[in-house]
Amino acid sequence: MSDAAKRRIFAMLDADGDGVLTHAEYLARVDEVASAMGRDLCHPVVVAARSAHEAVFADMDADRDGRVLFEEYRLWAGHASFERSCRPALGSLFDIADADADGRLNRADFVRLRTAARNAAADAGAAFDELDTGQDGLIDRDTYLAGIKDFVVTGVSAMAASYGAASAAREGV
Repeated sequence: MSDAAKRRIFAMLDADGDGVLTHAEYLARVDEVASAMGRDLCHPVVVAARSAHEAVFADMDADRDGRVLFEEYRLWAGHASFERSCRPALGSLFDIADADADGRLNRADFVRLRTAARNAAADAGAAFDELDTGQDGLIDRDTYLAGIKDFVVTGVSAMAASYGAASAAREGV
């Protein structure tokens, strides 16, 4: 993945924009998604998501100082880290959003999930439109995770819109 793609993801994760991901800041994503989706923070799916995100943070924090700088993230991000820890964590956020547990999200739930995960609503909507190749108004869990993996590993994906990469490319950034 290019450094530009990694910077986009890191910036999304760095909620306060100070150039450092803290444990609390990273784990807050789970609570933000749960709140946006109307899930109780003690619900088993939220507890499982928190555990999965704990594993990601531990995996990212190479020097174990409780902070992840961009350089740590840059060296960590890629195919192996996605499979090892990101897939379960990102899947767990999908599960929080999937209220009926049918393995699919409609556009409204997808946009709420991605917006709560710190994407712009317009970008999330554009990503949904790109991922909904069957044009049935639903995105399944595997398609969602494949789209994110493609972006994380290659920087190119239908999910690029979620990270603002599509609009940045149009603007020449």
